[in-house]
Amino acid sequence: MPALETNPKPISIYVHWPFCLSKCPYCDFNSHVRESVNEADMRMALQGEINYFANLVGNRTVKSIFFGGGTPSLMSAKTVETVIDKISSHWTFSEDIEISLEANPTSVEAHKFSEFSYAGINRVSLGIQALSDNDLISLGREHSVSEALSAIELSQKYFKRSNFDLIYARMGQSIGDWEKELTDAIELANGHLSLYQLTIEKGTPFYGRWSQGKLIIPSEEIAAEMYEMTNMICADAGYPAYEISNHAKIGEESRHNLTYWKYDDYIGIGAGAHGRITYGGNTYATQQNKKPETWLKIVNLNGHATKIMDPLSQKEMAEEMIMMGLRLKEGIDRNEFEKRIGRSIENFTAMDRLDYLKAQGFLDRTAFQLTEKGRPLLNQILGQILT
Repeated sequence: MPALETNPKPISIYVHWPFCLSKCPYCDFNSHVRESVNEADMRMALQGEINYFANLVGNRTVKSIFFGGGTPSLMSAKTVETVIDKISSHWTFSEDIEISLEANPTSVEAHKFSEFSYAGINRVSLGIQALSDNDLISLGREHSVSEALSAIELSQKYFKRSNFDLIYARMGQSIGDWEKELTDAIELANGHLSLYQLTIEKGTPFYGRWSQGKLIIPSEEIAAEMYEMTNMICADAGYPAYEISNHAKIGEESRHNLTYWKYDDYIGIGAGAHGRITYGGNTYATQQNKKPETWLKIVNLNGHATKIMDPLSQKEMAEEMIMMGLRLKEGIDRNEFEKRIGRSIENFTAMDRLDYLKAQGFLDRTAFQLTEKGRPLLNQILGQILT
């Protein structure tokens, strides 16, 4: 298919590396443990999918690239550099392009961070998850607190911008425990923190244990208090929440993740990767085959392993834009919504519920954003307002 006309809006690219050293018991991501990986074959296949999508979407400026997983820091710097070079051969990079890579403390050393930086990575996100050795063991993590601290230090040495993740409302964790850990984390941080409440996902080992009463997590009331305290402590420290689970100093927000929350276009490359791309006047939801071996085989046959390429209806796009946009503290830009969808936001929401939620102090309808009181209840509110 020939390349289409230039789209003036920048695009982001997500690259999925589906392999991990071990599978965490709380994780429901598309990640797999393998004794060996033929990285050369994976590298060639990733390049093939880049070629395919470049032909589809035409000439776009790339504003961010994100290597996620899985554990992309298990890749060699050669693979990272090859993928970045292939992307740059098709598209123009914005002057301030953000190129991020997720890393686990067990898979990073000084030489590897140095090589990743040379390959073009300019931001890293570390999966720390806890600053307690006992809790790291309970979460099925492979690293220790000592390794985590070393990785944080190295990330700040080799990359100007960095982030690390923590999970709270963990098994046996008290409000006081989390307050101390969060305070310590802010002292260690370099402009950005991702702070997630532990959720029990169906199909994970944690779900089986939790459903049998063998895994006890803090009550909803305590978790809500932890959330409120998290926002307050982070804001006081200069790390306001710009999204439900993400806190950053002004200017240090994740530009790639803002692509999702602002409902901009992004291409998904690699096994199981999702995308939202606009071409030929339609926006499409894309997904690649999930199992790495199947994905690799199909890419080698067809040049890509796209399992889903569905045009989205106006209603589907509106609902996705609302679901993603309400995660942001700033909410949804009404003008941008109408420009993208073609109708006002009220056409896709239950007016009586909006009025009720506004009256109860959960929603600001003028800016179409959730209040501090409403943000922890996002899922319940979405269930009420989407028609």
